[in-house]
Amino acid sequence: MVQFIGRERELGFLRDQLNLVRAAVGGSRPGRCLIMRGRRRVGKSRLVEEFARSSDAPVLYYTAGGVRVEQELEQFRKDASLSGAREWELLARTPVDTWDGAFHLLSQVLPDDRASVVVIDEVPYLAQGDPGFEGTLQRAWDRFFEQKPVLLILIGSDLSMMEALTSYGRPFYQRGREVKIGPLTPGEVGRMLDLPAAETFDAWLVTGGLPLICAEWNQGEGMWTFLERALTDPTSPLLVSAERSLAAEFPKQAIAKDVLGVIGSGERTFSNISRACGGLSAATATRSLELLRAKQAVAAELPLSTRPSKDRRYRVADPYLRFWTRFLEPALPLLERGRSDVVLRRIQEGWTSWRGRAVEPVVREALARLLPGEIFPEVVEVGSFWTRTNDVEIDVVGADREPIARRLFFVGSVKWLEERPFDNHDLTRLAQAQGVVAGADALPMIAVSRSGVTAGGLAAAYGPEDLLDAWK
Repeated sequence: MVQFIGRERELGFLRDQLNLVRAAVGGSRPGRCLIMRGRRRVGKSRLVEEFARSSDAPVLYYTAGGVRVEQELEQFRKDASLSGAREWELLARTPVDTWDGAFHLLSQVLPDDRASVVVIDEVPYLAQGDPGFEGTLQRAWDRFFEQKPVLLILIGSDLSMMEALTSYGRPFYQRGREVKIGPLTPGEVGRMLDLPAAETFDAWLVTGGLPLICAEWNQGEGMWTFLERALTDPTSPLLVSAERSLAAEFPKQAIAKDVLGVIGSGERTFSNISRACGGLSAATATRSLELLRAKQAVAAELPLSTRPSKDRRYRVADPYLRFWTRFLEPALPLLERGRSDVVLRRIQEGWTSWRGRAVEPVVREALARLLPGEIFPEVVEVGSFWTRTNDVEIDVVGADREPIARRLFFVGSVKWLEERPFDNHDLTRLAQAQGVVAGADALPMIAVSRSGVTAGGLAAAYGPEDLLDAWK
């Protein structure tokens, strides 16, 4: 089994929830429900498995398979049997033909005098296969489970469906606490791989913080060494994770996957995306982008200033998926022919340019975590700015709210180069650009640089080490 890494905060949260159930044993409503969502392969199931393993409580872990209801119920019984806990013996040997019957039987075997854990993984499969499943689950919770000292954990990778599960008007509304699980943070990746700060961000951009890919990266190993090794292995998680995730999330939406690939290749505006996809109609492009946004595969952003704007831009939200669509997906035929050397060379040729833009979202996230601070005590939002014609782009803008700010507090530039620091040329360009931003006249200026700063007159400067502190 792959070594479990990171997730100290999430594990602590789950243990706290179980302790709350334990403290309520004997009470009227000791049961607690968690609704856990996150994109595929971010490690939700592995996190809960690790928690369950160390919980010292009877655990029933059931994973739906997207098959017929009869087969799901049979698997439910098998998983109860495989758990090995004596509490589930009756459930394991008693056939049931409906989820209502299965949940009623489960309620009969749940202990009354000690806390237990029940996990239902891939809940969206059950909701898709049985239109009445949500109502059945709601009735079981209200009538049975909430009366028992049980921690019920519902897990799903279909983000839009998991969000809808607890929305107003749905049967399970306000019956569970929502928990979102993201990929490993840059801080966790750095600690896991034992890399310097600048190289940590490189590793995070390549792996996206996906635990399965990070686990293949040897401690202290340089990025180019890792890539050279991973590209020669056709089963490497670096190569196959994206394909498997897309096949599961977009099984019948070929156009949406094409749109995703176009965005990953660098197109960012609606018109350019439509054109690059072969001239999609506005309606088709809109539907595909809405689907990608609902699945949280794509982020849509507006420029941050004191004036409203409709100049929306799109980007691939997951850095690993962004790396894969740019460098690996187009190279799959070459990799199948064993030409990993050619693929590696192409990545090396395009790396600096690609990384310069790909690092900007995580830089803004880091600054948003570090602020407000002593220098900028009123900044609560960090975004960017661009004009419709893209003749002016500002990488970092600090404001009191988004996307239409009441007040801006700074503008900044990101220079993420190996050997060139942020210099006076960069400062001059930033000073000229800020005059275009509404509300940005004569604002303080900041710099974010991988290789240091030689320019004077800045309000603040940040390097890789400073940014990594955001995840301490």
